Amino acid sequence: MAAGAGLALLAALLAAAGAERSRNVSMQYNPGWNGSSVNLLHVRAAGPGDCLHYVWSSIGAPAVLLVATQSPSSALRVNWTRLLSANPAGAIWIDPPHSVVYSTAVVFTKLFEFSEAKPLGELFYPTYDLSEFSWDSLNHTLNRTALTAELRGAPASDPGGGFSNGSLAFRVTAYEAAGRAGRLPSLLHTADSSQLEFVLAGVAPRGNSSRFALEVATVEEAGAARRLRSQRSIDDEYTPTIFEVLSLVAEPQNGSSTLGFLQWKATAYGSRSPRREDGIQCRAQGLQAANWSLPVSSIVQAYFGDSLGSSCTVSALNVSFGGEEGEVYREKRYLSWSVLLGFGDPPRDSFSPLVISIAAVALGTPLAMLLLGSCLVLLAQRRRYSEYEPIN
Repeated sequence: MAAGAGLALLAALLAAAGAERSRNVSMQYNPGWNGSSVNLLHVRAAGPGDCLHYVWSSIGAPAVLLVATQSPSSALRVNWTRLLSANPAGAIWIDPPHSVVYSTAVVFTKLFEFSEAKPLGELFYPTYDLSEFSWDSLNHTLNRTALTAELRGAPASDPGGGFSNGSLAFRVTAYEAAGRAGRLPSLLHTADSSQLEFVLAGVAPRGNSSRFALEVATVEEAGAARRLRSQRSIDDEYTPTIFEVLSLVAEPQNGSSTLGFLQWKATAYGSRSPRREDGIQCRAQGLQAANWSLPVSSIVQAYFGDSLGSSCTVSALNVSFGGEEGEVYREKRYLSWSVLLGFGDPPRDSFSPLVISIAAVALGTPLAMLLLGSCLVLLAQRRRYSEYEPIN
C-alpha cells in the first residue's frame, strides 16, 4: 500500500487522464453487515482503467478513507467482527492489494467554540469531541440516484444543552463526471473528486460573539506530506467577491506530482439557501505535521493498521468561520462550509465565457471608439482636401 516514486507517478498520470472522463459511481451502506447501529458508506467510482474507493464512516471520529487503484474491478473488503472490536487493525482492505497506488484518510476530530474576551484575548469554551457524538443512521438519508448522503449527529452527553435543538452534519455528494455544484460556493469538480458539506444548524452559541473552528486531520503514508496552498482568482462569476481558493495537497517528498487534495473557497454561508450576502469569513491556520496519535477513528486504524503510528504522517489544521463579531451565525444559527476531496491535481478555475465577454466588451469598446474616431478624422481630412480648388 506504500506510495513509492513509481506509483506516485502512476497516480498522477491516472488522475490527469481522469480529469475529463466519466466514472461509474455506486453507493453501498454497511456492505456485508445487516445492522444500522453504525455507519459505513462505500462510494465506488470505477473508470475505464482504474477505480476510486471512498469509505465514509462515523465509527469513532467521523472520517473518510480514499483509496485509488489501477484496477477497475478492485473491491472493498470489510471484516466486521474485527472492525467493531477493540483492535480493528486489518479490518479494511482493498482486493487485490497490489492494485492500490495511493491511499489517504481525512478525520474530523473536534469542533471548537470561542469568542473575543477583550482585553484577555480569545475565550475558548469546552471543546466538542466528534468521536463522542451519537450519529443518526446514514441509511435514512442515502440517495443512490442523486449520489448523496448525510451523516447527522449531536453530542452523546450535552450538559450545556447547546445541541438540544441543533445538530452537526456532513453531507456527501459523489460525482460521475466533471462539472460545477449548483449551490454556492459552486465548487468546480472532476470525476476524481467528491464534495463534503459541513453543516452546523440550530446549535445555541455559548457566547454573544461566538465563532466556530473545525479541526481537520489527514493521514499520509511514508514518502508523502500535506502542504497548504492559496490561489488568487479574478473570476468571481460563480462566487461573487470571493477571490481565494485554498488547497491542502498531498505531495511526494520530491514534490514531483500531486497525489490527493482537499480544496475549498475562503467562505462559508449562513443560510440554507445561500446568497452572496450570507457569506461568512473562512480561514485556515495552524497546519502541523507530526507523528502524533489520532483520536479514535476505527476505519483509519482498520486500514492503516499498526503502521499508523510508525510510518504514517498525521497533519492537522483548523478551519475557522466568522469575523470577530460572529453576527451572522448568532442571527441565523446556520453555518455551511463546502470542501472537495479528490485524487490527483485539484481542479483549476479558468476564465468563464461571461467573464471573457465582459473583458472583451470592456477592452473592445475603447478600441472601437478609437478606430471610429480615426476613420472620422481621415474622412474629414479627405473631404477637406477634395474641396480645395487652386487659384489661378
